[in-house]
Amino acid sequence: MSKTFREWTPEQTVMFPPCAMDLIPKGHLAHLIRNVVSEELDLSEILHSYNEERGYPPYHPVMMTAVLLYANAVGIYASRRIARACQERVDFMALTGMQKPDFRTISLFRLRHLEALKGLFKQVLKLCQKAGMVKLGHVALDGTKIRANASPHKSMSYGRMKKAEKDLKAEVDRWFAEAERIDREEDELYGADKSGDELPEWVADKQKRLEKIRQAKAELEAEAKAELERGRDPVKNTHKAKPTGVPSAKVQRNFTDPESRIMKSSQGFVQAYNAQAAVDVDRQVIVAQSVVHTGSDAHQMIPLLQQIRSNLRQQAKEISADSGYCSELNLKALAKRRIRGYIATDRQNKDRQVSVWVKRMRKRLRQGSWRSRYRLRKQTVEPVFGLIKQARGFQQFLLRGQKKVAGEWSLLCTAHNLLKLAAAMS
Repeated sequence: MSKTFREWTPEQTVMFPPCAMDLIPKGHLAHLIRNVVSEELDLSEILHSYNEERGYPPYHPVMMTAVLLYANAVGIYASRRIARACQERVDFMALTGMQKPDFRTISLFRLRHLEALKGLFKQVLKLCQKAGMVKLGHVALDGTKIRANASPHKSMSYGRMKKAEKDLKAEVDRWFAEAERIDREEDELYGADKSGDELPEWVADKQKRLEKIRQAKAELEAEAKAELERGRDPVKNTHKAKPTGVPSAKVQRNFTDPESRIMKSSQGFVQAYNAQAAVDVDRQVIVAQSVVHTGSDAHQMIPLLQQIRSNLRQQAKEISADSGYCSELNLKALAKRRIRGYIATDRQNKDRQVSVWVKRMRKRLRQGSWRSRYRLRKQTVEPVFGLIKQARGFQQFLLRGQKKVAGEWSLLCTAHNLLKLAAAMS
């Protein structure tokens, strides 16, 4: 007797089509994100921006917001991949109700409402706090370098800019002189009333490159003057040269994304941004986040502490951070806010005279030994970066410019907190 199998007729039509939400199990992440976005989040800023009655009705902003947050939660970031998922994956179909926005619609929605989407981080964080997932007993701070959407080979140092500007200007001037000579010869040959040909394309390309170099050179000079006016920053390392008002010959500017910088990472020197996060030890919820275009972490502690206070109306009891955050200004800020800090002092030279604040912190860590609360840092904030960059595959920003990149990082952090919320409710 032959084995009996279940009937398989994929070409058969369904008499009563199922609800799109029935395509996935009840406890699926897509259900939680759809419910949170549609019922808990305030999207009035996005909704009120649609005030034009003419034209074909757009996709519902609540649906588009849910799609973006869910895509970030499952590691899909490019608009083309999100659009493909809406066509092929049942979890996305359950969010869209079988609608299929194309990649341009998704990309334009994200760009148009990036600032409003950035504000969702605070709303989701408050939901986590309401669910009892944020204790603020201990918060760990750290930064990670994430590649910018720009190649380091498209950067040029200020010294090379000065030389290239001079060489290109001489070359362009020579081409114009040659073009004028040819024009005079053609006028004599064909007549002065005849129009000549346009300048060769290679001349225009060289002119455009010269304009970019001049613009980048002017921006570096403006930054150097602004640094001179501010004077020496007490947070910076003492070995750094005093501002002179003139850019260093080695300082670089990228032509593709001028706001990104060459930064040292575990993969060597990369064109990147510095993504910051403050993570609560209890459930690894991100309680503050930002993106800066400086490689140093020392300037970021106080803004993160201020953001924690702004987001949750209370301050952390303890803070841990690596030696990149160790400075007299930061240690004084912790004392002023009555926060017990555990900041590594490895980068502070033991042979050099250090401040009394650094000596106190060094003594605190030494007394705690392996039981020191500093040990919580590695198991709190570093796994969060590992989840975002490795588990969910976010290795490079898609947008360009610090403001847009900050919105992109905020979406990632919001999606991370939604995942933690889903895990707590399951």
